[in-house]
Amino acid sequence: MSRVGLVLVHGGHHAGDCWGPTVEELRRRSPDTPVLAVDLPGRGRTAGELVGARIADWGASIVAQIDAAGLDEVVLVGHSLAGLSVPDAATRLGPRRARRIMLMGAAVPPQGRSLVESATPLMRWWVRTVSARGVPIPNMPGALAALWFCNGMTREQRRFSLARLCPESPTVMAERVDRSALPREIPRTWIITLRDRALTPRAQRRGIENLGVDETVEIDACHNAMISAPGELAEILLAGMPAAAQVPPAAEA
Repeated sequence: MSRVGLVLVHGGHHAGDCWGPTVEELRRRSPDTPVLAVDLPGRGRTAGELVGARIADWGASIVAQIDAAGLDEVVLVGHSLAGLSVPDAATRLGPRRARRIMLMGAAVPPQGRSLVESATPLMRWWVRTVSARGVPIPNMPGALAALWFCNGMTREQRRFSLARLCPESPTVMAERVDRSALPREIPRTWIITLRDRALTPRAQRRGIENLGVDETVEIDACHNAMISAPGELAEILLAGMPAAAQVPPAAEA
């Protein structure tokens, strides 16, 4: 028997360390569950360029980090902008290794469209302007990040969240998605962040329709629920985990 790993994929303007409070809760509640918080290319421990990045680069990096950690079967958890990268990683892993997708407050545009094509006119203008300059999207101003990501947080949680902001890729946000090869056999869960200002519940329900999910779960928290409600989120994630995975016969002997 092998344990199924829980892989946490951060969203835009963040790195893997944003999952810190939830990782602590997961390890406290289920110490035998392997937990991996990845850093996408260009941030944290993972080298790479933000300008020119592609969704495929991010998906391949997630799989490479899963393999490096020695994980075979995993549940993929994606927050916010990871609505672009997690489906790609799941497609690469296939239904035997990707046991479930769990997205929280995620950005999932319609098939064949980009995130900016589904955004407000101001957002579209901003991303395209930055892309034309050939530079990363700079750190979000603290006041705006606090408004969008941190409502309802304690002062300590807000400080933790804002200290982990980083630049973001404009090219990935402008890239049209292709989820046509995503296996339908992989179960899909969506965690709706009810107090979300960055991606409102109404916007998330459009993403749910775009992706097609098997179940929805609600959490009474802001966009960065992994920081504001780590205990509740840990319980939701563990509830979505298979207890164990049987090693296929071909892998025995």
